[in-house]
Amino acid sequence: MQHRTIGTGTATVEVSTLCLGAMNFGTSTPEDTAFAILDRFVEAGGTFVDTANNYNAWIPGGHGRESEDVLGRWIRSRGAAGLVRVATKCGAGKKDPALPLSGEAPTNFEGLGADVVKREAFESMRHLGVDRLDVLYGHVDDRETPLEETVGAFGELVADGAVTVPGISNVTVWRVVEARATAERLGVAPYGVVQQQGGYLVPTQTPFRTNWITGDLLDYAASTGVEGRPQLAVVAYSPVLKGALSRDDRPLSGGTDHVGGRHRRQVLREVAHELGVSPERVALAWLMGGEVPVVPLVGPSSVEQLDDALAAVDLVLDDDVRARLDEA
Repeated sequence: MQHRTIGTGTATVEVSTLCLGAMNFGTSTPEDTAFAILDRFVEAGGTFVDTANNYNAWIPGGHGRESEDVLGRWIRSRGAAGLVRVATKCGAGKKDPALPLSGEAPTNFEGLGADVVKREAFESMRHLGVDRLDVLYGHVDDRETPLEETVGAFGELVADGAVTVPGISNVTVWRVVEARATAERLGVAPYGVVQQQGGYLVPTQTPFRTNWITGDLLDYAASTGVEGRPQLAVVAYSPVLKGALSRDDRPLSGGTDHVGGRHRRQVLREVAHELGVSPERVALAWLMGGEVPVVPLVGPSSVEQLDDALAAVDLVLDDDVRARLDEA
């Protein structure tokens, strides 16, 4: 396993270059399977685990903290506090517990007001059984709350030692830039990591889309880590599109089902066949080995799926192979 440092100044944490997503733990992934996946991940040198305060609130009967609870029980049973770096999220939990969550308006999201950010951070720590969150993301950008309030709340949690690295997810680049400029004006820790959907396939261009890794975001991230511009890391969720890279019975999602997307998938499959590995492994290696390295977040439902993802860490794509993939 390889590792990298995310965050800025004194608010930094070392994480594995592959992140394990725990979204389905305790719901579609049974707890014993989740424990086996976590054990294997740590055995392989993995340290970065991702969850949220609303996983899986959209499943009938789900309360939204099943994932945090399973992860917390695993941490306690393995004595793993401090050995894994836990990222969780707030802001997309239910504002009204009696109403459903939705990706479309009305979302019923709790938002990123200062009271929510602070309350949910400590509630997540309680469910996880930890006394500090290595990363806390705003789950979905909240444009109805002033940036000064949201950024200030995250900064206060960092200053108080409750959070190491603040982050944001499902957000446009200009909002990231403004939030980081706001943090500088307030004298607090800026967002050090952004989590967006992303991978080898890209969606059609849709105006005002806020949840995908763009070239502009990578370009901005590449410009950071120098004097006056704190480092910004990028994490990609759903990088293998739930198996659709290798399986025709799985639909391409997220706007990637178009002529260019299908062609790019075919090239990916051809390269994977020539290398004797899975398309998913190639796609993950492509993300990690890019000019701007991205941390893939994978959510395996079995140890076998995890092992294939872990193997991507050691897969180095030759320049000609990468050029072929890039140009597809």
